[in-house]
Amino acid sequence: MASSPLYSFLLELFIVCFFVAPTLATSRGAIDQGMRSPTGFRVELKHVDSGTNFTKFERIQRAVERGNHRLHKLSAISKAVVESGVEAPVRVGQGEFLMTLAIGTPASSFSAIMDTGSDLIWTQCEPCNRCFDQPTPIFHPNKSSSFSPLSCSTNLCQQLPLSTCDDGCQYVYQYGDDSSTAGVLASETFTFGSVSVLKIGFGCGSDNDGTGFSQGAGVVGLGRGPLSLVSQLDEPKFSYCLISIHEDGSKTSPLLLGSVASNLTSLKHHGAIKSTPLLHNQLQPSFYYLKLEGISVGGTRLPINESTFELREDGSGGLIIDSGTTITYIEESAYDVVRKEFVSQMNLTVNDNSSAGLDLCFDLPSDAQVSGELTVPELIFHFDEADLSLPGDNFMIGDDEEGLVCLAMGSSNGISILGNTQQQNFLVLHDLEKETVSFIPTQCSDL
Repeated sequence: MASSPLYSFLLELFIVCFFVAPTLATSRGAIDQGMRSPTGFRVELKHVDSGTNFTKFERIQRAVERGNHRLHKLSAISKAVVESGVEAPVRVGQGEFLMTLAIGTPASSFSAIMDTGSDLIWTQCEPCNRCFDQPTPIFHPNKSSSFSPLSCSTNLCQQLPLSTCDDGCQYVYQYGDDSSTAGVLASETFTFGSVSVLKIGFGCGSDNDGTGFSQGAGVVGLGRGPLSLVSQLDEPKFSYCLISIHEDGSKTSPLLLGSVASNLTSLKHHGAIKSTPLLHNQLQPSFYYLKLEGISVGGTRLPINESTFELREDGSGGLIIDSGTTITYIEESAYDVVRKEFVSQMNLTVNDNSSAGLDLCFDLPSDAQVSGELTVPELIFHFDEADLSLPGDNFMIGDDEEGLVCLAMGSSNGISILGNTQQQNFLVLHDLEKETVSFIPTQCSDL
């Protein structure tokens, strides 16, 4: 279908470059429409492959394929930033987890991709010039009494990568695979279970294109920029606890926002809290950068130069923590050292013909199981002020029926990523006020 004149005009200017358990809710008043009292709420995250008939091994294959695709997008964005020397108005978009919420008065339910690599909250809206198929009815703003278009003078409109003024604040938001959404920026009531959050700024997209959003009806950005959901809360913090890849695929993972994100009084955690400072990349301000200083395998600190993971002045390099990428990718020179050390310490036969999509796989002994007594060396990521020791399930994944166990890591060039497999069974707290990320060992299925 042909795109609308508005979309084509904006795109030409632009191209440079889960199911809910309620508590409370709020917004920071970034829309210039008044403050709400500080509160928070809980959302259940559903993996994009949950409820399907895929085997465990097939789920791993699909997740790794998506992770590789996301890595390529992130790398391309990073490269564009370095080459241009300015912030590229392109975001990541796709992710691994869906959240279910509702919008409007009366409320209309829909599911959206949770994305810590982008900022904008948006859903498809009627009348729709171009929309992809979605599993729920498309939101119709004319049927909501709380829908309010934002003017170009509002703070959120001015924070858009690109906007024009034509009957309100018009936007285009593009993602790394050429997917995009265009429409009007508005405020609306968002509902999480029985809890309503007033005047959240979001994109009401009437011209949307892309193949990666069809699992839901849009995206909820949780990045560091002012457009994201977390930045619009009175308490800009959030935490999530991702269940193990070995768990039943029908189970959900909790996402906590606002005041409840850091309330650990009733949390059954199983170890010390490790916190590390967030770094800023002025050319990619939405990403959560951490300072990785080194890696140990089996008690051996590997000979990796600390500058390997350095965030450089031109915006290149560095490591981000990302819930939407399946496995961890590190700079190729460092990965080669890690790979060699695992081959040396695992004492298993390397399988060079694996169909898992992972670089390093081993044949399982006939008397061993991935979920059983398989012994693996300890893996520690040495972050600034935090040595994060990972359980074996967080870096060795496989399938007993396939007779394989694989290292859930890969190589990258230009940017490194701490993926969601390495984060499972940790409560991962992002605090934008303290500018830290904390890891709290937790049995996520018990929360």
